[in-house]
This record gives sequence, structure tokens and C-alpha cells, in this order.
Amino acid sequence: MKKTDFEIIPDRESIASEHREIGFVPTRNDSPQVLTPEQIDDWNSDGYLGPLDVYDSDAIAAVRQYFDQLLAETFAAGKDSYSISSAHLKHAPVWDLLTNERTVNLVADLLGENVIGWGAHFFCKMPGDGKRVDWHQDCSYWPLTPTKAVTVWLAIDDANAENGCMEVFAGSHKHGLIEFKDSDANAGNVLDQTVEHPEQYGTHRLTPLRAGQISIHSDLLLHGSSANVSNRRRCGLTLRYCPADVHAYLGWNQKGVVVRGVADPAKWPGAPRPAS
Repeated sequence: MKKTDFEIIPDRESIASEHREIGFVPTRNDSPQVLTPEQIDDWNSDGYLGPLDVYDSDAIAAVRQYFDQLLAETFAAGKDSYSISSAHLKHAPVWDLLTNERTVNLVADLLGENVIGWGAHFFCKMPGDGKRVDWHQDCSYWPLTPTKAVTVWLAIDDANAENGCMEVFAGSHKHGLIEFKDSDANAGNVLDQTVEHPEQYGTHRLTPLRAGQISIHSDLLLHGSSANVSNRRRCGLTLRYCPADVHAYLGWNQKGVVVRGVADPAKWPGAPRPAS
């Protein structure tokens, strides 16, 4: 297991060595507070929801201005545009995005009243950078059990097919852990794995978002994105959540924040908000 400043990155062998319950757990919620019953049905069927409006144009413009500054600092430190991860542990404004009430309300309708926010990672494709995200399931990277985690994808810039918006195979979340092969990062994949022939697992769907909108997807959903071939940046912030009854191995629980309800402090001790 590799550990860096505020970031715990378990290797694949470490994750595989832990016992995990892998399989989609449908949402049972007869009285959702924000989502509609039809959206709950869509979630269970597709493993995906979106677009959902969260931030208005002024609010997302302020978020974008903050990210522009953060990205400039990242470049000045010699890092790339994909390296800003576990950002809620380092940057108070990102913590505030993770704990945003409108976002948490949507997530709570899917996960229940006791919710942990544990991740925040910027995926920023610069104009023409040539990098893609191959087909994968998030759960293959996360030492969590059972597989109930979700990702909120917040569009900081407008995202469409031209600049490499996320694509999904709706329904693929029902197939458990899907076999994947290693991928060479030097070949342009941001990640280190890829699932071949994903079309056998679901229905392909582009998921364009306007800046300020979010989507939500299951940790078992096959998803990826093509390279940005436009002259526009495409930045999204992934915010990760799970119910408080999920168990985290390999120190992963140290990243968790109780964003709704309560949690056993022995399982999720609660990371503090950064000072700045």
C-alpha cells in the first residue's frame, strides 16, 4: 500500500486480499425527499442518474474561479491536471463541496440517512490533451464492503462529447465485478485497467452536463470517457459517498466525513475540515 500526503492508495493486490461483498444493492425508498419515485426506479435499473441541477451559474462560476487557482498552483508544483485527489482533506472549499446540502440530499435519497463522504478528485482534461478514461468500475479500486458507494460527478466546465464527457453502459452495475485487463498509462489511459467489449453488459449512453449540474453513478457501473479533442477544457469534480454501514479496509476510513446522520466512530472516525 502506497501512502502520500493525506492520500491512501491501496494497490490491487491489497484490495483483492480483503473479503468484500460485491453486488448492487437496490435502493428501497418509498418516501424520497428530493428525487421522485421514478428517479429511484431509474437508479435501480440503470445505476445512473442525471443530469441533476445543483449549482446556479453564479455559484459554479465561483467554484470554477477557485479551481483555476488550484490548478495553477498544481502546475507550478510540477504536477498534472489529474493529480488533485483526496482534495477535501487538503482544501476547505472542496470540503464544502463534499458537504453541500443540496448534493447530500440527493445522495441520501439513494443511500439512506447516515452518509459518509470520503473522496474528492478533480478529473481535468486540458484542451487536446489526448488522455482518455477507459471502461472501468470504481469498485475495483476501492477497499470497501459491501459495494454501496456512489460517485457524484460535478461539472465545473460544460461537458459534452467533443471535450470528453463521461459515457456509461446503463445496466452494467447488475453484473457484479467485471473482468478487466491491465492498461498501459503511456498509451493515453488515465487509469491502469480497462474492460473489453463493454457493450455486452449494458446500453451505451453519453452523459453531457452543463456546468453546475451533477450526475450520480453506482460503484459497479461501467463508465469511461474519450479524449478531449476540442479547444475547451473539461473539468469535473468526483465526490464519493457511501452509507455509514460500509466497512473500509486499509485505512480508507481515515478519509471519511459524516455528511448526514451518524456513524460509528470506530468505523468512521471523521476527518476534520481543513483550515484553508
